[in-house]
Amino acid sequence: MKNTIQISAAKNYFLGFATSGLFLVLGLYYFNSTKNVEESAPSFTEILKAENAPIQEFNPNDLTESEWVQLGFSERQVATILKYKSVVGGQFTSKEQLKKCYSISAEKYAELEPYILLADHAGKSFSSTKNYSNNYRQNTTSYQYKNYEAKGLKIPGKFNPDTYSLQDFINLGFTEKQSQSILKYKNYLGGSFISKEKFRECYMISEENYRKLAPYLLLPENAQNNSVEMKTFATNKTSSEKPAISYQAFDPNTTDLQGWRDLGFSEKQAQVIINYRDRNLKGSFKSLDDISRCFVISAEKFENLKPFIILNPENIKSKNSDYSPKTSQKNETLQNQNEENLKTDFRKINLNEITFKQLLEYGFDEKSAGSFIGFRNKLGGFVNTSQIIETYNIDKDLAQKLIGTAPLLVNNVPKYSLADAPESWLKNHPYFKYYADKIIYYRITYSDEKKFFRTMKIKPEAEQKMRLYLK
Repeated sequence: MKNTIQISAAKNYFLGFATSGLFLVLGLYYFNSTKNVEESAPSFTEILKAENAPIQEFNPNDLTESEWVQLGFSERQVATILKYKSVVGGQFTSKEQLKKCYSISAEKYAELEPYILLADHAGKSFSSTKNYSNNYRQNTTSYQYKNYEAKGLKIPGKFNPDTYSLQDFINLGFTEKQSQSILKYKNYLGGSFISKEKFRECYMISEENYRKLAPYLLLPENAQNNSVEMKTFATNKTSSEKPAISYQAFDPNTTDLQGWRDLGFSEKQAQVIINYRDRNLKGSFKSLDDISRCFVISAEKFENLKPFIILNPENIKSKNSDYSPKTSQKNETLQNQNEENLKTDFRKINLNEITFKQLLEYGFDEKSAGSFIGFRNKLGGFVNTSQIIETYNIDKDLAQKLIGTAPLLVNNVPKYSLADAPESWLKNHPYFKYYADKIIYYRITYSDEKKFFRTMKIKPEAEQKMRLYLK
């Protein structure tokens, strides 16, 4: 009995020892196999090599989604990388910028960095004579990669933007939509940018791009330089200059389209003047004031034309069928004499109703008075006295004295909200016309005026002026 117990105990001891050894052997085997798998796991580069797709030098700005996936990124990571690319302006400008994308780990970036064809830091140009694959997926032809730069303006040299077509602006570096807006803005100015100052006000041209373009623009610095002697630019791309405009005496009531163009106006401006004369004024200009009120004739241009204008009474059409030039001239002379005998009480004259002759009576010369009336008509009326002081060609000291004497009543000055302002008003008003297209486009989407101005990114000084004529 005793021997039987001893054999049974030994048997149990042996079985326990064997079972423990089996578990130990299995554990060691599993550990070694896992370690071998980890050690044998191919790296990112090795995977590509195994698939016959070695990493080559590449420009991350040119890669498609599938090419990013080929580099070892998941579809989700690729979507994040492309979104980040759009956020930084649609182009990676340096390795440093690409490295900041959180979908690219430090380890992955370290693997890719030697192959990235970008400058190390923003602001430094990158030059390389290494071969870069023109077709990454098929790995066929290659070309010499040189002087890589971030996408920007490609300025060919000095040029006149008045002669540029849609394709020319696209070649310059603007998108097709931006180029169309720039040309629309030029048309609203009458077919010419007039000056660098006006060109700069185009909302599609950022301040940075303007600074790059300014030294190459063949335009006067500002509109004040458009004198009688100013030369106009040729319509061909060579930007050759035409001779200065030579003015001669002319009757605006018999001048045709070509005649107005010979006086320095574009075809569109000339047509506007003729329409204004024939439609608004019933066929003829009755006075110099009628001419100065035409919105495409600036105050400066009017002053240049004024010495040469001849209003022949025989060419002035009257509403009355029994019109007689001699009778009309006689009546006008009598009226002028009567007005001269009257002394105006300027304390009772509204500055928004004061006439050209009353301004002369107060002491202004014809140039200042014409500028006063012309600017007021374009605005639809002054809203504050500072606008009078800022009027071009005005005698500021005399204007300040007049402001202190005569009242400014603004009840009849037309005002609108941005949502209901007529397009014609927006496109003709001095404070709105440069932003008219933008306003018309954005007001379809936004009704909140604060959000509207914020979205359009209008310059603060321009917004301040606009608000004077908004309800």
